[in-house]
Amino acid sequence: MFDRRKFLLGGAALALSGCKVFDSATEGDSALRKLFASHESLTQAAQRALIGEKLAPEFSEADIRQGQRPNGSVNPDGADYRRMAEAGFRDYRLTVAGLVDAPQSLSLAELTALPSRTQITRHDCVEGWSCIAKWQGVPLGTVLKMAQPKVTARYAVFHCFDAIERSLSGEVFYYESIDLIDAFHPQTILAYAMNGAPLPVANGAPLRLRVERQLGYKMAKYVHTIELTDSLASLGFGKGSYWADRGYEWYAGI
Repeated sequence: MFDRRKFLLGGAALALSGCKVFDSATEGDSALRKLFASHESLTQAAQRALIGEKLAPEFSEADIRQGQRPNGSVNPDGADYRRMAEAGFRDYRLTVAGLVDAPQSLSLAELTALPSRTQITRHDCVEGWSCIAKWQGVPLGTVLKMAQPKVTARYAVFHCFDAIERSLSGEVFYYESIDLIDAFHPQTILAYAMNGAPLPVANGAPLRLRVERQLGYKMAKYVHTIELTDSLASLGFGKGSYWADRGYEWYAGI
């Protein structure tokens, strides 16, 4: 049987590891990048048609054979984050704002008191590696319903504590977004535990996104704010996420 996930990951790994023709895709004026971007909406439509509202594969605990390899940042060094981490994130609050009728500010204790979902899923990285882990968290849809999205809301934007770039012009903190179709998918959760223990700092503590039908770079770590919006034009360079602004697909469905 054709395994679409393996096909996509294999293609991505090949492109990243050996094909120098792809090296220019991260350049803003790259013709190759423009070609990829022009086909992304078609790719998204095809993936949605193939996947629909299906669940990503889930596994048993026997399938967890290694620790969850961290992706992206592993130890944010901002003063506010370090202070919260040292205090066990007792002062942490998740903000839900933007196009909502009931903005939220939720502590970690309040989030963990909400109905949760546990799922054992595979994390697939665009670099070609994968890991299976057990994640527990509150469904993102539950939190968004509490905030009462306005009818004009189309996207959920995730603002994070990890500074991914530093320059003379200031720090750039990681940002990501998904549409509300994926936001309300039952497997899309805000995870606060991994493999039966509180989420480690290296894996995104105290709260990270799990959107199981997309590649790992979509799963924002160290989330502090969720902003509902009707457009992504004002976010970063206008492509919808830190890595999409640098040549990756915004919709990274697998």
